[in-house]
Amino acid sequence: MNEFERYFEALRGKQVAVLGLGVSNRPLVRLLLEFGCQVTGCDKTLREKLDEEVLALEQAGCRLQVGEGYLEDVEADVVFRTPGMHPGNPAIEALRRRGAEITSEMEVFFEVAPCHLIAVTGSDGKTTTTTLIAEMLKAEGKTVWLGGNIGTPLLPLCREMKQDDYAVVELSSFQLMDMKRSPQRAVVTNLAPNHLDVHKDMEEYVQAKKNIFHFQKPGDLLVLNADNEITASFAGAGQTHFFSRKGRTNCVWEENGAIYRRGEKILETADILIPGTHNVENYMAAIAAVDGLVSDDTIRQVARNFGGVEHRIELVRIKDGVKFYNDSIASSPSRTIAGLRSFTQKVILIAGGYDKHIPYDVLGPEICVHVSKLFLCGATAGKIRAAVEQTGMEQPEITDCGDFENAVRSAAAAARAGDIVLMSPASASFDQFKNFMVRGECFKKIVKEL
Repeated sequence: MNEFERYFEALRGKQVAVLGLGVSNRPLVRLLLEFGCQVTGCDKTLREKLDEEVLALEQAGCRLQVGEGYLEDVEADVVFRTPGMHPGNPAIEALRRRGAEITSEMEVFFEVAPCHLIAVTGSDGKTTTTTLIAEMLKAEGKTVWLGGNIGTPLLPLCREMKQDDYAVVELSSFQLMDMKRSPQRAVVTNLAPNHLDVHKDMEEYVQAKKNIFHFQKPGDLLVLNADNEITASFAGAGQTHFFSRKGRTNCVWEENGAIYRRGEKILETADILIPGTHNVENYMAAIAAVDGLVSDDTIRQVARNFGGVEHRIELVRIKDGVKFYNDSIASSPSRTIAGLRSFTQKVILIAGGYDKHIPYDVLGPEICVHVSKLFLCGATAGKIRAAVEQTGMEQPEITDCGDFENAVRSAAAAARAGDIVLMSPASASFDQFKNFMVRGECFKKIVKEL
């Protein structure tokens, strides 16, 4: 019996509550039912708005507790928390006091996965870095499973994984908050204020991120950004590899338009297909993470052929000489700053959205330097305008558009041949959209209809 089977057999007959019935927890519910657990699925969605997949879980034997009061009077031996639910939620605390074990789909995956684990976190760049690591390993001929905060839920796939495979996992701060295991190779791309609408403060956010390496052992590897004040101060139990665009490190750095690893030139930055200095950093992080696993030729092959991840400075269309880029992933000022710096000319910027209660001061000067026209929408429109106006610098033309579609169409109408229109909101999407992917799809649909 392997670790996967041993874990789920130990749950047979127990009461298990799954809090949140989103994408990652639905396969989990099916697994628990398969192993004879008494499963209660809790979700705040009203019954009349549940989709067919959730209703099918009920038909399979899951007891649903949904809508208002979905966390009231829950009884369970084991509780699986959805990533978006704070571990300090009063209902979770009450269950813990009554003796319930609190865990998560990702925590269990780390416990039972039979293969090598590589995980990436950070405020910006984690999806691209995670994908790059996976692409490099695949190009080297390894069997790779990509998931976590992106891709397919990995726990149900453990039965197909082999010991020599690699699971490359993106982890959010929400997933990491109560993790008690760390991967053999961990990467922290950078840290800046983010998700302060959920985390109590910046300290809690940073502590959550530290869990990616907190439980590492001697012999494990930690990859850190030497240019980021927060990550540069971290230290793990194993070996630490730093990467930097500003100076030489113990592992990877950029110098004179090339990426070096321990003094040996690995890659010309001009060979990287995806634009932006932030993607140079993503490559450096990935190169440090696959040290000893992937050849230099494979790294160069990936750099010349990898076209980037959807919704991350994605070229959508060129119409009448105007280039439209979808950077919907940019839900924080630092991410939008990275997007603005990717271009050598001033752009027409579409920004604004849901307010995560993070500061926008740093964005103002960057907009003044890199933006010719600014079209704003959503709850953060006023904050972004204020950040620009308080700089005292020469400012772009600013238009408040109200909603997202109006902002996109207004920006397109203002563009002329040779212009770049960049949708990089510096804000979350939840004011108008389910997530950043839906926002990005909406942008692409509007642009393709122009």
